[in-house]
Amino acid sequence: MSTTVERGVARAFDSALPTRFSLTPKTALAGQLDGAWWPYSRDLSTELPSLVEALEGRCGRITRAIVNPTRWPVVPHKVPVTGHTVHVGWFTELDPDKMILLSYTAGRFDLLVIPPGTEPAAAARLLTAAAIPGSVLTAGVLMSDEAATGRRMRDIRSSEDTWENDGGSALAPLRPPVVGARMIPQLGSTRR
Repeated sequence: MSTTVERGVARAFDSALPTRFSLTPKTALAGQLDGAWWPYSRDLSTELPSLVEALEGRCGRITRAIVNPTRWPVVPHKVPVTGHTVHVGWFTELDPDKMILLSYTAGRFDLLVIPPGTEPAAAARLLTAAAIPGSVLTAGVLMSDEAATGRRMRDIRSSEDTWENDGGSALAPLRPPVVGARMIPQLGSTRR
């Protein structure tokens, strides 16, 4: 059996890349998600250490991670992180676009996992939406909503391109309105 890792720059190749994630602000409002993570590749053993290290300053020591194996070609049992090891488990019943991180001190964190190849504008919308306190939207709903938004935006761009290619102009010059052969006076004009 062969596995392929989705295109993207794995963190091992460029350790200077920042960890892309968002967390909900500390609040009493409990939502479906605690934030989102946008990894650079589907290589969990390469990507997970930087996320864990970034979160441990805010969330305490992360000891376990749970993923759905449909989004990760290889799910290692253990991932070494600076100073300790994170045990990784998988469940096919877990939303494929979600990851659960467990911490002894802070409890559980449910994160939306944004696919590595996502366009930056779409990823920014998802990072923001997943970090809204008290949101009832699940990872699957956020991903399907974003897919619909992306389709609408592509359709709008396509229709604008068609319009411009057919001789139209998106930025037509402004002209004063004309009725018959007479011009309508502009506001503030003293002529009648």
